[in-house]
Amino acid sequence: MTATLRNRASSGGSVPLQGHGSSRAGREGPAAGVRWLVRGPDGDPAFARPALLVLLAATAVLYLWGLGASGWANSYYSAAAQAGSQSWKALFFGASDAGASITVDKTPASVWVMGLSVRLFGLSPWSLLVPQALMGVATVGFTHASVRRWFGPAPALVAGAVVALTPVAVLMFRFDNPDALLVLALTMAAWATTRAVESGRTAWVTAAFALVGVGFMAKMFQAVLVVPPLGFAYLLAGPPRLGRRIGQLALGAVALLVSSGWWIAVVELWPKESRPYVGGSQTNSVLDLLFGYNGFGRLTGDETGSVGGGAGGGGPSWGSTGLTRLFGAEMGAQASWLLPAALVILVLGLAATARATRTDRTRAALVIWGGWLVVTGLTFSLGEGIIHEYYTVALAPAIGALVGIGVGRWWPRRDRIAARAILAGTVAVTAWWSWVLLGRVPDWAPALRPVVLGGGLVAAALLLVPPATSRTGRRAGLAVGVAALVVSLAGPTAYSLQTAATTHSGGIVLAGPTATGPRGGPGGALRAGGGPTFGPVGGPPGGGAGAPTGLPTMRATGGAGGGLLDAGPVGDEVVDLLRADADAYDWVAATVGANRAAGYQLASEESVMPIGGFNGSDPSPTLAQFQTWGAEGRVHYLVGGGGFGVGQDQAGTSTAAEITAWVEATFPSSTIDGTTLYDLTA
Repeated sequence: MTATLRNRASSGGSVPLQGHGSSRAGREGPAAGVRWLVRGPDGDPAFARPALLVLLAATAVLYLWGLGASGWANSYYSAAAQAGSQSWKALFFGASDAGASITVDKTPASVWVMGLSVRLFGLSPWSLLVPQALMGVATVGFTHASVRRWFGPAPALVAGAVVALTPVAVLMFRFDNPDALLVLALTMAAWATTRAVESGRTAWVTAAFALVGVGFMAKMFQAVLVVPPLGFAYLLAGPPRLGRRIGQLALGAVALLVSSGWWIAVVELWPKESRPYVGGSQTNSVLDLLFGYNGFGRLTGDETGSVGGGAGGGGPSWGSTGLTRLFGAEMGAQASWLLPAALVILVLGLAATARATRTDRTRAALVIWGGWLVVTGLTFSLGEGIIHEYYTVALAPAIGALVGIGVGRWWPRRDRIAARAILAGTVAVTAWWSWVLLGRVPDWAPALRPVVLGGGLVAAALLLVPPATSRTGRRAGLAVGVAALVVSLAGPTAYSLQTAATTHSGGIVLAGPTATGPRGGPGGALRAGGGPTFGPVGGPPGGGAGAPTGLPTMRATGGAGGGLLDAGPVGDEVVDLLRADADAYDWVAATVGANRAAGYQLASEESVMPIGGFNGSDPSPTLAQFQTWGAEGRVHYLVGGGGFGVGQDQAGTSTAAEITAWVEATFPSSTIDGTTLYDLTA
């Protein structure tokens, strides 16, 4: 009966939807509510709710176990959260420091979540990272909820498991980058779109687009990539007449504009002299950051002020572009394990529903999740600007949902040879692709590779056998299906477990064992511990011999306090010195680059000014501003030496270099624990 209802629902029929028993439970009191929580809605198979609870609990364990081992993870965002826990102004603007000199180079929603957590629970790796892990569990839950409504509990469990065990998802939901909030918000937006297509209610349409705006507030334009597929899915399959659907989508656009634009409007209207400089911009404007460094620059490569850009976009490539980029040596092992299967399901599913009624739910679901996958995947594949492998976490919910949709569409139809061929084909191609990905790290878990390939091919062959109608035959068929799922997830599960057992820190991180070959970043190859090396270590500030043409020399390594991509260790004597009379200063120290500043700030828990922002190339503060702040006694020390050099701003000059040169010529220095400090009060 359940399968019949599911098939009728997917073909656009009007049926009572599973899950509506929750309102009945609410009317019958708390005891009924507890039973509903444990057993699920009336009509659900006995396994459905316990299996969901096991999935969510296992995901929580995977994402939370040993979470504090990575320390501050990405110290750039950890320092901003720490600053926000001390200053409401810094929290609102997403400033890197409690003195609110400059913001992070993203919209601040993710920093808000972590900053509030630190305010409640104190500064620790756990208070920073637990919110990210819980967002991951919620992402799995909303993916499950979306697929379950139209395709039933078993396909929904498959979809949730695929998301939970995507290696890059394990990485990013145990890390403090904005991607966790972005992915959760977009998954919730897809779920709300599912509800909108189902009900035709304006509230669900506006909720979907408002949730995209929440994703925008985490990572700007990347969130907007899902707007076309979500909007088109409702325009195509929404129940109301066409004119009403268009009007509802117009209201959704307003909701998106409000939810994503209110903070930008406040920052743009706020007097510049009384707010932080907008990090990542060259003009102290959020609009510059939005449309430049974090906008079209990611597509064209013209990212003034970035580590790989420069005026005119003359910087080197961030890796080879093309339609196969997601499968390549750099990105393949992060999220593409079931990507071939998802694409097969998308294409064949759209073909199978081509003649279906306008409101067909299977086709609508394919448009929602397949559109998300295709639009975002093509953007990642063809963009010439800054891109990192971990961005592919945004593909995980779409891949998981499509795999679940495929199971829901073709598993109940196994009596047809075409359905069996599709199921067998997707399992076989997944096994082959896992064999390829595992072969890229031949010395890691070598026994797994033949098991995955052989087991996958055997399972695919067994899936071609017509299903038996006897009880024993049904159980055998179910066992084959479970075996096929286990084999398909074996590779990503192994990578996910390795990822969870490995500490990750710095600005560039990878899931799974690191053996992917050269990274196409500027000036160097991706190292196992972090990111590319830019220019000659120890080179002169602002460029010099050996620097790539048109680029500043930026040293990613070396010296106390860290470098471009991570925060290094800070000696106890330096911490004690920074904390002495800290209340007398807005900044106990200043240093070039946000990650280096973050090391001193997190160690001392006092405000440290990051001159030049993340790359050291933002024109903030100006020399005149810094001289004024120094004369007013607002800055105690400048930390010099051992960092990553000084970048150039849009004009080709270097504000950071000017400040450093002036301080070195004006104030005495002392060396403590290998760190050079200039006392600006001397």
